[in-house]
Amino acid sequence: MSIDLGLASHYAPLINGEFRSHTDETFDAVDASTGERLATITRSGKADIDAAVAAAKAAFPAWAATSREERSRLLLTVADWVEANVERLIGIDAHDIGRTLFELPQDYVQAIGQYRYFAAAVMTHDGWSMSYPGGWGIAKREPYGVVGQIIPWNVPAIMTAFKLAPALAAGNTVVLKPDENASLSTLELARQLAEVFPPGVVNVVPGYGEEAGAALTAHPDVAKLAFTGSPQVGRIVAHAGAERLVPVSLELGGKSPNIVFPDIDDIDAVVDNTTFASTFCNGQSCLAGTRLFVHDDLYPTFIEKLVKAYENIRIGSPLDPETRLGGLVSAEQGERVLGYIEAGKAEADLLTGGKRVTVPGNEHGYFIQPTIFETKNSARIAQEEIFGPVLSLIRWDDFDTMIEQANDVRYGLASGVYTSNLRNAMRTADRLRAGQVWVNKYVNLVDGQPFGGYKESGIGREVGRETLDMYTQLKSIMFNEQVPSPFYV
Repeated sequence: MSIDLGLASHYAPLINGEFRSHTDETFDAVDASTGERLATITRSGKADIDAAVAAAKAAFPAWAATSREERSRLLLTVADWVEANVERLIGIDAHDIGRTLFELPQDYVQAIGQYRYFAAAVMTHDGWSMSYPGGWGIAKREPYGVVGQIIPWNVPAIMTAFKLAPALAAGNTVVLKPDENASLSTLELARQLAEVFPPGVVNVVPGYGEEAGAALTAHPDVAKLAFTGSPQVGRIVAHAGAERLVPVSLELGGKSPNIVFPDIDDIDAVVDNTTFASTFCNGQSCLAGTRLFVHDDLYPTFIEKLVKAYENIRIGSPLDPETRLGGLVSAEQGERVLGYIEAGKAEADLLTGGKRVTVPGNEHGYFIQPTIFETKNSARIAQEEIFGPVLSLIRWDDFDTMIEQANDVRYGLASGVYTSNLRNAMRTADRLRAGQVWVNKYVNLVDGQPFGGYKESGIGREVGRETLDMYTQLKSIMFNEQVPSPFYV
């Protein structure tokens, strides 16, 4: 399938409405599957970050004073542009990160929805008022100022929208750093952002985490930090925020439990959804259901069907519409996943998969067979986030023990439950220590429904109205009817 990507040969950072840089250093954006160079990108560092933050700081007063109606209108303009260019943007991501043409459209449905949701939500995002004897009080919501945002490589369209839409709707200005492994679709969007927003309101600065990212998190004029990525880097970002006493929101990793009760109505449908839950995004998702708890009563039948479903997944070029599992984002990530598979072979039973596959014409890419290990919850592969198509299968028969094991990881981002019994659904949802509990449909992201994690899966919530609270602070203003009688005179 041929798509005209319309890529530039080189991408510079967007700073103060212009594409310019303070360095000539670059890095290559390469096709994750073929290794072909797609473009060069400026390797921004401290000088570009300083310029971007200065531009955002200068633009903040006017942007904060811009009416909600106007901010809403501009976000809707962005949504319309993304929708009009969606086929091209999907093609860029398929080349850049190895995701399939089959699943990428859903990323853009989510992204477009976020721009439109926050364009609407901000219209009713208010503080509150109260009265007391002799006066009135107002709690007014105000933006923080310059927000520094850092996003990962696995779902760039979604991550960009999750960060930009609420921050801009709330009246903040932004410096966004995309991941060096997935900058192209975000930088293509930056071309439009430069046309839509006043100079300095949105700045997009590509580069490496230890250079551009570190400079952004440490900058004294950044009033809030928002990060999505690994817990290891999340700690670094949180520490940088603590050093300067600025608020930090984090969306981090996961090792999510997916629980199958014996009372399910349609075993084939559940097998299909649990397969999707653990392999979508080529397994490179923080919310993937990578620990599958299956009840004893249907275990043999379920596992037979699950192994067959995994073995039927079509691995191939991300550009083939029939492909259901593409390649991983980089050789580094591929070797990391293969390392976990080798570790799993020493502590668990390999039921299927476990090997790298060569896809003709895509020999550069790391295509990993969807892999199932039958294991215990205490195993390393069941405790650590692998970020690849690797599933830990765990058998259960006692509810309390299963819940204890489901919660016995350091993460708490997402979870799934399959049951036709309302009591099972509700008592499981109540006891799971996770920010999301999806009953009978794994990955059920809906605009307006808050998304975020417990424990080491993060701090704060995205996607919903609470996100606007996260990007604003409250100012209390008290009005007295008259000056009180003097105390000292």
